[in-house]
Amino acid sequence: MGVAALLAALIVISPLITISASIFESESSEILTHLWDTVLTEYVINSLLLVAGVSVLTLVLGVPAAWFTSVCTFPGQRVFVWMLLLPLAFPAYIIAYTYTGVLDYAGPVYTFLREVLGKSIADQLYFSIRTVSGAIFMLGLVLYPYVYLLTRAAFLEQSVSFLEVGRTLGYSTTQGFFRLAIPLARPAIITGLSLALMETLADYGTVAYFSISTFTTGIFRAFYGFGDLTAAAQLSTILLLFVALLIFTERYSRRQAKYHETAGRKTHQTRIILLGVNVFWAWLFCLVPVLFGFIIPALILIKWSIFDAEWDIPSFISLSWHSFELAILAALIAVALAILLSYARRQSEAIMVHGFISVAGLGYAIPGAIIAVGVIVPLAWMDHRLIAFFKSMFEVDTGLILSGSIFALLFAYTVRFLAISLNAVQTGLDKIKPSMDQTARCLGYRKMEVLRKVHIPLMRASLLTAFLIVFVDVLKELPATLILRPFNFNTLAVRAYELASDERLYDAALPSILIVLTGIIPVILLNRTMTSRHRRNA
Repeated sequence: MGVAALLAALIVISPLITISASIFESESSEILTHLWDTVLTEYVINSLLLVAGVSVLTLVLGVPAAWFTSVCTFPGQRVFVWMLLLPLAFPAYIIAYTYTGVLDYAGPVYTFLREVLGKSIADQLYFSIRTVSGAIFMLGLVLYPYVYLLTRAAFLEQSVSFLEVGRTLGYSTTQGFFRLAIPLARPAIITGLSLALMETLADYGTVAYFSISTFTTGIFRAFYGFGDLTAAAQLSTILLLFVALLIFTERYSRRQAKYHETAGRKTHQTRIILLGVNVFWAWLFCLVPVLFGFIIPALILIKWSIFDAEWDIPSFISLSWHSFELAILAALIAVALAILLSYARRQSEAIMVHGFISVAGLGYAIPGAIIAVGVIVPLAWMDHRLIAFFKSMFEVDTGLILSGSIFALLFAYTVRFLAISLNAVQTGLDKIKPSMDQTARCLGYRKMEVLRKVHIPLMRASLLTAFLIVFVDVLKELPATLILRPFNFNTLAVRAYELASDERLYDAALPSILIVLTGIIPVILLNRTMTSRHRRNA
């Protein structure tokens, strides 16, 4: 099993090896020089602006909301606990289309202002949402739950004695929040922020729709606009360095992530009861993210879908079938591969096995555009070798059976989302005591029989969680699907992007709302998992 796991892990990380190796190509220095002289500076500046802006917005939205829902008691607190996670169901590009349709110059907001205030005053108030600031706002609204989720978990795990000690030192509740709670939760905050920033660097739909030049849009231009696979690989390599820096920062911040556990597992049993103006601040910090990140865009999409969209039922059924087919196949492959790798790690103590499996789990941190380029390069090379072989031997043109089929998409999805299923399966497997393996082996079971008859039945909840989360993430994935989809093969995400790019926002609402509704499933699972874990630890 160790050999099979090593081979599977090597295949999964092959796209990353391909991208990294492109820096050593003979044309590398010339292409990098040309990119630096023309577009690279703009890509770097815009990407850094997005990272800086999203960092501030996700922290402002996520950390106070986590504090109020984990430590305080106020009317509506239990409702906000799960509602604050709902924006995770919205892909950033869909919320960008939605707000653009409402806030654009020809949209209902400014049309109303022109009618009420007059054209001259309304024009003075007008601001274009299709800017870097607008992209920051869109991304921050859907990515703050990463910070909220992990920070809230950290606040729940902190001992109430820390705040009590702070009071004896003369700290007010606000001072205790800034001087005690936040420093103790810093590793969790940085981890959540790193996840949000990785998603920011991976985003394509929002920045492309807003015409903002970043690394992901540059990769698409090089690949589609100029047909230059080498330039796309070079840009992917540079973006990969940004992602590697974020991964290093996140891992470095977690080097002391357990230091607050010395206070014990006693969580906040006596909550801070908020009264008067404090209730207003709690509602403000909890309601604003939910209102603008989920409620308003969801209502707009529902309205457009019911009253304004043109319902092409046959096309919608075809798109839904393609999307669900890909999502189901990719989720099954990712979960099966995660079982293989997790069980191999459990059975083997070899450093090489553990190392390769850990590297294979880094795919989620890599943008879909990078993975797509890393997948298309080796598959296209293999396709051309197969075409040459079959032509010489059988005079048959096989065509692009690997890079031109859904095989390439499934490969990219597996690389991108294996980490999600791997973490879920590994967590479920770690809960099974090694003594159960030993008992089963004493009863005559072989290793694979132990896995099939003992481990998998006990891990059903973890396997279902992994399957559903990968399923929904594949349904939302846009960059990899755009690059690798076969000819005349569309999905809900791609169709929503195409319709929005053609300014057919009403027609884009129907596939968008289906993606969002499906995305609520893992949000509910995350909330249930977090709630049950807190109850066990309390």
